[in-house]
Amino acid sequence: MAKKLVVVESPAKARTLEQYLGRGYKVAASMGHVRDLPKSKLGVDIENGFSPRYITIRGKGKVLDKLRKAAKASDEVLLATDPDREGEAIAWHLLEALKIDDAKPIRVAFNEITRDAVRNAIDNPRTVNQALVDAQQARRVLDRLVGYKLSPLLWRKVRPGLSAGRVQSGAVRMIVDREREREAFVPEEYWTVEAEFSAQGDALRAKLHLVDDAEPDLSSGEAVEALLDRMPEDGYQVAAIDREESKRYPQAPFNTSSLQQEASRRLRMKATRTMRVAQQLYEGLPVGEKGESTGLITYMRTDATRVSQGAVDRAAAYVVERFGKRYSEPRVQRGRKKRGAQDAHEAVRPTNVELTPGEVKPYLNRSQYRLYKLIWERFVASQMTPAVFDETQVYVESSGFCFLASGKVMKFAGFRALFPNHEEEDALPDLAVGDALDLGEILPAQHFTKPPARYTEASLVRALEEEGIGRPSTYAPIIDTIQRRGYVAIEDDQFLPTELGLLVNDLLEEYFADVVDLSFTAQVEERLDEIEEGELDWSEVVREFWKPFAEDLEKAEEEVDRVEIPEQETDIDCEKCGRTMVIKYGRFGKFIACPGYPDCKNSMPYFERTDATCPQCDGEIIKKISKKGRPFWGCNQYPDCDFVVFDEPSDQHCPDCGAFMVKKRTKRKGTFLRCAVKDCGREVTAADEADLR
Repeated sequence: MAKKLVVVESPAKARTLEQYLGRGYKVAASMGHVRDLPKSKLGVDIENGFSPRYITIRGKGKVLDKLRKAAKASDEVLLATDPDREGEAIAWHLLEALKIDDAKPIRVAFNEITRDAVRNAIDNPRTVNQALVDAQQARRVLDRLVGYKLSPLLWRKVRPGLSAGRVQSGAVRMIVDREREREAFVPEEYWTVEAEFSAQGDALRAKLHLVDDAEPDLSSGEAVEALLDRMPEDGYQVAAIDREESKRYPQAPFNTSSLQQEASRRLRMKATRTMRVAQQLYEGLPVGEKGESTGLITYMRTDATRVSQGAVDRAAAYVVERFGKRYSEPRVQRGRKKRGAQDAHEAVRPTNVELTPGEVKPYLNRSQYRLYKLIWERFVASQMTPAVFDETQVYVESSGFCFLASGKVMKFAGFRALFPNHEEEDALPDLAVGDALDLGEILPAQHFTKPPARYTEASLVRALEEEGIGRPSTYAPIIDTIQRRGYVAIEDDQFLPTELGLLVNDLLEEYFADVVDLSFTAQVEERLDEIEEGELDWSEVVREFWKPFAEDLEKAEEEVDRVEIPEQETDIDCEKCGRTMVIKYGRFGKFIACPGYPDCKNSMPYFERTDATCPQCDGEIIKKISKKGRPFWGCNQYPDCDFVVFDEPSDQHCPDCGAFMVKKRTKRKGTFLRCAVKDCGREVTAADEADLR
């Protein structure tokens, strides 16, 4: 039987397609990109239209040989790489490497990998979209020019192993700017005053709202004390009650950015892990008793929130069947198209709403199940009616002092039926205008304004999207790169710039303002989108960027002096020569070395000390970083002692066994402490923590 060869990127995707396509097709995997710019050279001919020189990626020669043989033995070749710029570029490279006529309709793309979607795409191939390829080629060339011209400058002027990038440097600047905002922030004092009232056994807590029909001065303790001296002790009554119905509408289905943000907040998944797991759900996993590989979600790299009418209809039928007609409000979510949004794909949604999280749970690992559940619930909720609340505001007055109490009670669950106890109700006692109230305890509280919060992974992704920095496929690599380069660190799940990050950012701001200018970086992204639409020539866009960049390079080479990063001393003496060892930076991050190099070449891995003592051997607990970049705390007597924990040690000790306790945080329990010894496992809540001191 004549066969058609279908080429995809990954073996997982290949296995799924083989099940759907049957015996007339052979499916092979390219294992990602097969060609790229050379690693050891610039690979871009600046003098001849910035034409790139592509070579076969090391290790991909055998893959290409197999693909060429398979193509020769087939009647037709179809390229089914991912449906985005990157996938289009891979398809183009395969077309070139396999010497296929670019006029042939050999490109197929799947927004979802289901039996019907695959058959439909296979039956309707198109030619490779050169505009998409050009947009990706422009991005690759721009990033190569910045990386290969700017990074060596940093090596010479700062230290070896550094890198700069058109997008990563913009992200570092955002983190640096936020840190400097925090440093310049001056907190301002303010107060709140609450009072407890009672009426026929019912309690009511209300906040001071107005004094003599004006907003009260609560800016200082003295001002609050003056108000409290005037406050009447009795005569309080309900002056007015406002009741109104309010609605909470469900959110639109996920796009890439909102998926990464919500997975970070609710599942504590890093962006790179979220995208890796989402790719698995998209490409297909063995589900059901027969173990047939099934694509569970639509394509996960998208900036759109729209969904197809067919998906809306299927979701509506499911909601009616499970919850009833009152809960169904089918809507084709379109969302607002943001600046630069490509809107090329649907939102991230389940391919089959009937495959509930409960049904697929036995066939998925924990990460796959949790992410699928998040995506499934978000999509189904988006097709449900709003939740309806009765909101009440009670005004309590006496002698010009007005207190306000607010409450709400759910009247109709709507989409909240999917999320029991998602939003707490706050019912007020049953009161009527004119009811007398007794004043109980008065509760003044001092507060200070807080500086802008450091970026978390979720808020950084959101900020990158809002600023137009990068695109859905780049958020995770950006965050991963700036951590690996040592430009930022994570503390309590928040990003803060390292000394190295501050130094490099300041140098780039002074000599390469465009590289770290957020609006300029966003403009480049818009230019790439225009290339994709066929409105601009990619080489001209690169030329526009290159001319001023080359001038900045020349100026920096002449003016920037060698920057010395001050060495940070440790309290460790070199066992070979007695000098005090210092912290140095290498290709793989920090390490501890003797300052007497090259006379003394003694070095050791970098670690951070803690005040915790190992409960197994009385050694010292130190902070380390795993090969995957995950922090953990272990005994300094390793390998003789293998004690390790993955949560930060606190300065508190277990009241039961005396071992140190670690800091934990869960959505259900909030922040608490747990004994580091698993067999003990004693937990202490924040409310009880004071008892340990």
